[in-house]
Amino acid sequence: MERLSTRRQVYDRGLRIALYVCAGITCVLLIFLIGYIFYRGLGNISWELLSTQSSYLKDTIGILPNLLNTLYIILVAMVIVLPLGVGAAIYLTEYASNHKVVAIIEFATETLTGIPSIIFGLVGMLFFLQLMGWKQGILAGGLTLVIMILPTIVRTTQESLKTVPQSYREGALALGAGKWHTVRTVVLPNAVDGIVTGCILAVGRIVGESAALLFTAGFGLVLNGFLTSLQSSSATLTVALYVYASERGETGVAFAIAAILMVLTFLINLAANFAGRKLKKK
Repeated sequence: MERLSTRRQVYDRGLRIALYVCAGITCVLLIFLIGYIFYRGLGNISWELLSTQSSYLKDTIGILPNLLNTLYIILVAMVIVLPLGVGAAIYLTEYASNHKVVAIIEFATETLTGIPSIIFGLVGMLFFLQLMGWKQGILAGGLTLVIMILPTIVRTTQESLKTVPQSYREGALALGAGKWHTVRTVVLPNAVDGIVTGCILAVGRIVGESAALLFTAGFGLVLNGFLTSLQSSSATLTVALYVYASERGETGVAFAIAAILMVLTFLINLAANFAGRKLKKK
């Protein structure tokens, strides 16, 4: 028994050491990657790069159109996907009575999350551009991203709603509250953290997406207004990074865009966490 106990202790200690080593290697690689991107990118960031557009006549490079296009496509996608995703999750969790249909829908949403983004881009191009006759732009790209991130919003919201204790619902109903009033005033405020987490994941995927947008949003580097960009070729930051790195050979600009994308993602996460805490306090 003592030998068996000693072997188990050695085995557990070895697994723990291996776990720490793997975690340490992962952290070191992450820090190295982030540090290298900032090292190569920060030196190439300038006010001219951020506040102008590219010009062949002046031989200058600016990413202001790409910054605005990224914000435009986040706005379009989130305005459409949030009501759809949260509403679908509320219906499936709180109202749907056919458990078999709910299970099929949940399986379908989980399957959709594993489909490569390039497939969504091809489907978006065929449906929105070929079938609907739209032009490349923020609208086609945003709707393609809606299809991509809708399963993420639905599943994260569902899991958040399921974590709310059933006694909360029963207590509200016992006090005379209606079903929708209970969901709106009791269930949703207690599930807001998970909903915000789903939004963060969705926005992060939008900001980092390029494959689907190559076919739907386009490669345009021209500065357009919001309404004009809906139906005109408009490259986001990730698409611009691909263009400058692979087609133009401007690796310095590509690293600068990568650094900006990391800062933008950090700021979005920070703002979303702050908003989630405020909503929870209310």
